[in-house]
Amino acid sequence: MKRAVLTSLALLAAASASAQTTSQATAAPRTVNIGLGYIPNVQFTPFYVADTLGYFKAEGLNVKYQHGFVSELMPLLLQGKLDFIVGDPEDAVFARNQGAQVKYIMAMYQKIPVTVFSTKPLNSVADLKGKTLGIPGPFGSTYNAVQALIDSAGLKEGSDVKLASIGFTQLDAVRAGRVDAAAGYINNEVVQLRSAGTRVYTLDVTAAYPMVGVGLITADKNLKTDLARKVVRASQRGLKFTVTDPARAFRLAQPTFGAGGGTLDILRASTPLMTGAYTRTNGIGASDPSAWNKAVAALIKQGNLPAGAKATDFYTNTLVSKTIR
Repeated sequence: MKRAVLTSLALLAAASASAQTTSQATAAPRTVNIGLGYIPNVQFTPFYVADTLGYFKAEGLNVKYQHGFVSELMPLLLQGKLDFIVGDPEDAVFARNQGAQVKYIMAMYQKIPVTVFSTKPLNSVADLKGKTLGIPGPFGSTYNAVQALIDSAGLKEGSDVKLASIGFTQLDAVRAGRVDAAAGYINNEVVQLRSAGTRVYTLDVTAAYPMVGVGLITADKNLKTDLARKVVRASQRGLKFTVTDPARAFRLAQPTFGAGGGTLDILRASTPLMTGAYTRTNGIGASDPSAWNKAVAALIKQGNLPAGAKATDFYTNTLVSKTIR
């Protein structure tokens, strides 16, 4: 009798475990809301690919993307209406410095894509003296990078280099000669000018401001669950696929961002930014601590952060997998 009871209990336990497994397998995926900056664009290809190829689905997630300016998306993240946003590291830095519980958790770009470009000879930062430099405005990573670049040459904003706020019209402003040079992107305006057969001169800002580029940001509360790790893992797979096969990634993502959302040339100019020496040993999407330390030091020098600010207050690499298949 005792053996029969034990056998019955074992069968009941096995049936229960089987039912639980079936329930988990058939459970509806969790919806995760991710804010992507501006409008559908080729620059977000790794995320579109991760969705199209089922990388989020493999994590039990159903992803929904919402586009908009980060100034609009960050409040939604803080309100819990978005789970993650893709933005510049400075978006997380300044939000956290003001008390918001957010962190930068995965780098899409290993270095900032900002560059100073001109169709007139431009060989060093010193060549900017007495010139007018167009910037979108006194905000964002572009402005921080330009400030660090000017400071690295001992130049002063205003007296040595005039900064003109021109919105996101850098390409037209340079072409029309309304500014002598502009701060834009090595994987956007520079690509477009060269594709048109125009000679372009550029100044690298990364020595003066070696910050990582745009990446994933989330609220601290999400770091306490496995949601953030799942989203990072799926995004890493999207990054890896895009770097490995940009042409196919472009074809997969284009139905999402449309014919006017960017070219394959822009994506090909972007993929070198997604990897580097640090990612080869620490995993694609990892942030280089030395880059963060130097950039935060620059932000402190600019007066944008308090003297006691530490880079590790603003980012983490703990969610990034070193081995992504």
